[in-house]
Amino acid sequence: MHTTLTAPTLGRLLASFVAATCLLSLGLSAHALETVDKGAFTIAFSGDMPGTGYQDGKMVGYDGEILQRIAESLKLKVKPALMEWSGTIASVQSKRVDVMAGTMGWTEQRSKIMALSDPIHYFKNGITQSDKTDWSKLKDLEGKKVGTITGFSFIPELRKINGLQLALYDTSDAAVRDLLAGRIDAVIGDPPVMQYAISQNPQWKIKFNAFTDASPDYPLLTGLGQVVFGLNKDNPELVKAVNAEIAKLWGSCELRKIGKTYGLVQDVWYIPVGQNARAGVDRAVDWKLPSCK
Repeated sequence: MHTTLTAPTLGRLLASFVAATCLLSLGLSAHALETVDKGAFTIAFSGDMPGTGYQDGKMVGYDGEILQRIAESLKLKVKPALMEWSGTIASVQSKRVDVMAGTMGWTEQRSKIMALSDPIHYFKNGITQSDKTDWSKLKDLEGKKVGTITGFSFIPELRKINGLQLALYDTSDAAVRDLLAGRIDAVIGDPPVMQYAISQNPQWKIKFNAFTDASPDYPLLTGLGQVVFGLNKDNPELVKAVNAEIAKLWGSCELRKIGKTYGLVQDVWYIPVGQNARAGVDRAVDWKLPSCK
């Protein structure tokens, strides 16, 4: 027996079919993402603020809040994996975690061993100094006693500055303590860490000025930096999903609101000024840097 469908009945069936298809598609989009632990988003982080932390069952910090939002949007439960910074990249490579975070800057070398996300903010290295000075150029450091952290990539460039007396420290805290005590004139540290520390301690009466130079002879000190997440190259669908969520945060300027909590309020964090080093490397030649004014 064949049933004749009237136009209204057919319309209702088509509408039901479309709705069911959409629901199925939405359901699959979350479950189709492969992760280390099914239904979870395992995050490697070192716990250094303002980048990452874990509190009351949620990721905190600038990087951490973004990853928390991404996980919630993708219907994945956050699984924190606190570890030393030195172990985070290896954990991604060995597929023990899904993503690593912690104010990690993009480099071409890192792009060869991991899939690096679109930027979550920009940075320019700069000078942490007394609020009585206003240094912002490499030349301002000539003849000065300057502290930085052992192992930082730009140390060879600092050694090239005429008359600069370099002091190496194991931690940012130690370098800042010597700055406050007057034993050094300035600190060249991790920009987000410096800015966060300053915002939390106004009584220190110190400030951070990004370098205004753009010297090809000092690319690491004066070039445009991009903070990114690291993921495994073998999981392109997860990388795509993470980048889609980051794009939404740029589009709504929500990144600025998150950054304000952690002292990242200047335009330098959100408006790229400088060479787009990723175009033609791990992005298309015509790829543009996102921005939020």
